[in-house]
Amino acid sequence: MEMKNTIDFHPKLFSALRNYSRSQLSSDIMAGVIVGIVALPLAIAFGIASGVSPEKGLVTAIVGGLIVSLLGGCNVQIGGPTGAFIVIVYGIIAKFGIEGLAIATFIAGIIMLLIGLLKLGTVIKFIPYPIVVGFTGGIALTIFTTQIKDLFGMRITDMPADFLSKWAVYFQNIGTTDLWSLGIGLASIVIIVFTPKLSRRIPGSLVAIVLMTVVSFLLRKYAGVTSVETIGDRFTIDASLPMPSGISFNIETINMLLPSAFTIAILGSIESLLSATVADGVTGDRHNSNTELMAQGAANIIVPLFGGIPVTGAIARTMTNINNGGRTPVAGIIHAVVLLLILLFLSPLTKHIPMACLAGVLVMVSYNMSEWRTIRSMMHNPKSDVVVLVTTLVLTVVFDLTIAIEVGLVMAILLFMKRVMESTQIKVIRDQMEVHHDGERHDEQLSIPAGVEVYEIEGPFFFGIANKFDEAMRRVGDLSPIRVVRMRKVSFIDSTGIHNLEIFIRSSQKENRVVILSGVNDTVRSALEKAGVCAMVGEENVCDHIHKALARAEAVAAELKAAKA
Repeated sequence: MEMKNTIDFHPKLFSALRNYSRSQLSSDIMAGVIVGIVALPLAIAFGIASGVSPEKGLVTAIVGGLIVSLLGGCNVQIGGPTGAFIVIVYGIIAKFGIEGLAIATFIAGIIMLLIGLLKLGTVIKFIPYPIVVGFTGGIALTIFTTQIKDLFGMRITDMPADFLSKWAVYFQNIGTTDLWSLGIGLASIVIIVFTPKLSRRIPGSLVAIVLMTVVSFLLRKYAGVTSVETIGDRFTIDASLPMPSGISFNIETINMLLPSAFTIAILGSIESLLSATVADGVTGDRHNSNTELMAQGAANIIVPLFGGIPVTGAIARTMTNINNGGRTPVAGIIHAVVLLLILLFLSPLTKHIPMACLAGVLVMVSYNMSEWRTIRSMMHNPKSDVVVLVTTLVLTVVFDLTIAIEVGLVMAILLFMKRVMESTQIKVIRDQMEVHHDGERHDEQLSIPAGVEVYEIEGPFFFGIANKFDEAMRRVGDLSPIRVVRMRKVSFIDSTGIHNLEIFIRSSQKENRVVILSGVNDTVRSALEKAGVCAMVGEENVCDHIHKALARAEAVAAELKAAKA
């Protein structure tokens, strides 16, 4: 098989350029410029909130956004830093430093690349919705918590890492609130809320930053108000695109950072494919999940070489791109170029931006992420879903995102298995059985020959059901000399199911009983043949229909009777 048929890598940029027109170029340029302007305050805010300098957020949006647009599987996806990563990135930097973040992001990129190469992109979409809502709500609450200090302008030098301790420190230091900073933060929130009512094309976060930066500058220069902290008071901004540098690896750091890298990879994959799916719903296009994940993986491999933070598809910026006419990856490339020009020529101006204003921007980001209406409506869902949602949310807030995703996935898998096991039935049938037909044929009653028992498995024969099958066999009292295992509703069988079936066949044969398999589909039969099960029972005892199986049972019964005679 040729390599092109084994790797599902088809960047949308190449297909988009085949029939590219001047009018589409004009639309893409306009959309790219607007998205670049929208991305500016968010990239800076996400960078600072993640624990790195503001230009690192811009570098991430430039390099990551460019790679995602060049190689991605979605025409309109905009890549860059997002609020979802703030919590995990901040935690990694606190434990392992900037170098640890670079290693974790690099490994996460490799994981995402492998997911795409192995064509597992569609599998990521099946992450249970309660988990997604739970950790998204938890991230939102955590982001909100981290911004209280800057929003209120509190003078706190030693800030604890955990959620509850943070709020304890806030209440203890409420007296250090700077009213000027609080006013700027609240005014920023008001501007962001009401700007869309005036114009949906102008991003409220940009309006808030421009206005509040001017207000802060005027207050400092003409009113002597120096208590409002700005980006320049906390960071030194490097107005250049850094040269790539190497990352040093060793087994010890890889082992320590692998859980965090896995979290980044899963979170980035979910958010990217969710953004692409939302975009498809608006544009009527269809993204390629595997190509998109390979592009996101490549971005997360390259971005840490420039000192950036994790990259993913950004829903808000992608929708801004669509709403302003962007329909090809060219718009995403333009967005990256615009941010690069801003970094090179205008980034010194960002030092005047008040930290309280950025806190206001992130408070609104956290509010929009929280999905509190969805959480409220999901409280009426089945209790198992509610338990997964609440557990994931609480673990995200109280502990960290890595633990939350791992525990949430395990809980969801266990609950799924429980539901499958409850819906799968194993019946022992004697004398009479109903045979259901598709189409216009009526159901019929079949008589089971004397000395024959039918064991019907309704559902997948995997490890959970295999144990249930074993228990059902142990409960059988009056054993017949011929056993028919009906598997017409067994869609697949795993190694545990095969193992239990082998034990059942061997124990039956030791007691001189004959086992006949009925209704075995091609997929299951192939697995049984490879495991030697068909040879164990005899090819003549593997039937594709219950009529053939019962006919074979009658023939075997006649043979046994003749042998006894």
